[in-house]
Amino acid sequence: MKIKEYRTQFIAELTPIYDATEAESFFYLILEEKQQLKRIDLALQPDLVFTDEAILVWNAILKSLKLEIPVQYLLGKTSFYGLDFEVNSDVLIPRPETEELVDWIINSQKSEGENQKIKILDIGTGSGCIAISLAKNIPNAQVFALDVSEKALAKAQKNAVLNEVNITFLHQSILETVDLEQEFDIIVSNPPYVRNLEKEEIKKNVLEYEPHLALFVEDNDALIFYRKIAELAKKNLSDSGQLYFEINQYLGKEMIDLLEKMNFKNIELRKDIYENDRMVRSTK
Repeated sequence: MKIKEYRTQFIAELTPIYDATEAESFFYLILEEKQQLKRIDLALQPDLVFTDEAILVWNAILKSLKLEIPVQYLLGKTSFYGLDFEVNSDVLIPRPETEELVDWIINSQKSEGENQKIKILDIGTGSGCIAISLAKNIPNAQVFALDVSEKALAKAQKNAVLNEVNITFLHQSILETVDLEQEFDIIVSNPPYVRNLEKEEIKKNVLEYEPHLALFVEDNDALIFYRKIAELAKKNLSDSGQLYFEINQYLGKEMIDLLEKMNFKNIELRKDIYENDRMVRSTK
C-alpha cells in the first residue's frame, strides 16, 4: 500500500476520537520514528509504499491509539525544551507549560550572571525533564533531582545519560523529609496538584495511562506538597534563594496566600501559553 493512501486511512480511523490535525501529527511522528521519513519526503516521493511488515506495525499502533494510549508512550520518547527524553507509564509526559517554567528559571539565571556556582534541586523529577533541561542550559549549576518513585528515577537516570548531563538523584518521599541536609540556591517543583474533583476535566489518555501518583491530590488538602516543600525551602534555601512551582490553574490565589503566610518575598504569579495561572516564583 502507498504510504499516502495509508495516511488517509489512518487519519480517518482516528478522527472520531481525535481532531484531524492531532491525528495527522501522530501520523508524521510515527512516520519519522518508524520509517525515518519526514513530511517533505512523502511530498517529494508520493509513490513510497509500506511493506506488509510495516503495515502490521502501523496497525498495532493504530489500535493502541484508538484506546487513547498516549503516542509518546507508544514511541517511548518525547521532546522537551529541545531535548529528547525517554518516557513510559512510570513517568508523566512532559508538558509545554513546564517548558515555560524551565525557560523562566534559565532566563532569570542569565540575568543573574553565569560565573557563580549554584545548586538546584528539582523535587518530584519524574522523567527528569526539568532537572536535565536546567543542567543542560545552566553550565554553572550543580543539579539534584528527587523522586519517591524508584521506577521514575531509573527513567530519569537514563535520560540524564542520553542528554549527557550530570545529575545527583535522590530517592525519598518529600512528605516524609524533615531536612534536605544541604543548602540550595534554587528549589523547583512540579508536584501532584490535580484535585479529584477535577478528574472529569482530564482526558482519558491522561486519566487511564499516566501515573496517578504524579498527578492527583486529595480535595481537602490540595496544597499538601507545596506547603511541605515551602517549609523545607525555608530551612534549605540559601539567603535570597528562589523557590519555583508549577501550580494548579485554579489555585493561584491560594498559592500566593500560602507563600505570604510563610514570609516568602517577591512573590510572582505567571500565566501559561493558555492564559491559565500556572507558575509562581518567590524568594526566601
